[in-house]
Amino acid sequence: MRTVTVRKVTIGEGIPKICVPMVGAARAEILKEAETITHMQADLVEWRVDWFEGANPQAAAEVLTELRKVLGELPLLFTFRTKQEGGQRQIGIDEYVSFYEAAVRSGNVDLIDAELFLGEETVTRLIHMAHSCGVKVIASNHDFAKTPKRQEILKRLCAMQRLGADILKIAAMPKSRADVLELLAATEQMHRSYADRPVVTMSMGSDGVISRLCGEAFGSAITFGSAGKASAPGQLPADELAQILSLIHRAM
Repeated sequence: MRTVTVRKVTIGEGIPKICVPMVGAARAEILKEAETITHMQADLVEWRVDWFEGANPQAAAEVLTELRKVLGELPLLFTFRTKQEGGQRQIGIDEYVSFYEAAVRSGNVDLIDAELFLGEETVTRLIHMAHSCGVKVIASNHDFAKTPKRQEILKRLCAMQRLGADILKIAAMPKSRADVLELLAATEQMHRSYADRPVVTMSMGSDGVISRLCGEAFGSAITFGSAGKASAPGQLPADELAQILSLIHRAM
């Protein structure tokens, strides 16, 4: 399996990398979050631009320039999470693509997140655009209502791989602990039998917390921790998460 390296961080080997989302609504709040994260045990930073009030592509690009100065060599993931997948805003495809085009061309992002269910044409367009600028792509799918069956999880992850995404991601909401096991089993099977690149999965909510901790055992390469306000249910504080991951790693 090939790894993905962004700046000095290699994803897909060793301890799962910790990504900390920024969910500030205003420019000053976002930059303050970024400064806080630089003092935490974070490997990656995600800017959830859908939380940015009144955002447009140009304003986002301007904030990215400031964020890069604050974050230094910390890799930055740019994400506009749509309303249907748990985000704060719904926008049309053309505006969505415009946000990513501005981000990629700014030269200040290292990865972007492209939602699989926007359609193959849109995802392929985003991947080609990002790769032409040396930016990596996480293809993603988020289900806040349920956990798909194992074969459906595998089908979606394989579709992301076929489209050429660098990292494959699924997050799902469990209705029972059995759903958490279903997601972990799908993760292990994908990692063992189908994936030739990093896979990222998580089960959300309190029942799914264990999935955010055991990625190294089942094949998930990134986990998400908070710097205060979480971007999804079940996220642990990043520094506490780092301690737990380290303990598990040493025991394996």
